[in-house]
Amino acid sequence: MGRIFVVELEGRSYRCKFCKTHLALADDLISRVAVEKNNSSVNTTIGTPEERVMLSGLHTVADIFCCCCGQIVGWKYESAHEKSQKYKEGKFVLERGRIVDDVDFSTEFYIDSHVSMSDGEDA
Repeated sequence: MGRIFVVELEGRSYRCKFCKTHLALADDLISRVAVEKNNSSVNTTIGTPEERVMLSGLHTVADIFCCCCGQIVGWKYESAHEKSQKYKEGKFVLERGRIVDDVDFSTEFYIDSHVSMSDGEDA
């Protein structure tokens, strides 16, 4: 088996939620609603194509996996069966629940760890 070389992207990017590996530049996306990428994504592998009924009809799609941790991060449209959906062919979709934005990734949350006392306990 070969060695995996991970591509580090420069600029605002989307990363795998599970291992934080870079997947796509935010500027390369064509739809923020579906996190749809026009050409390809980096650091992914493509699974076996299968027929799947999506909200927009029947499509042949292949799951895409993070090359580092193996988690499913989205899918690729291989072919569309309806003429009106042909524009999706060859496009990648990254699922919002399986990726993080660099902005989200760098945000830190602080929790006040001081124990507060009720009025009755102050005396």
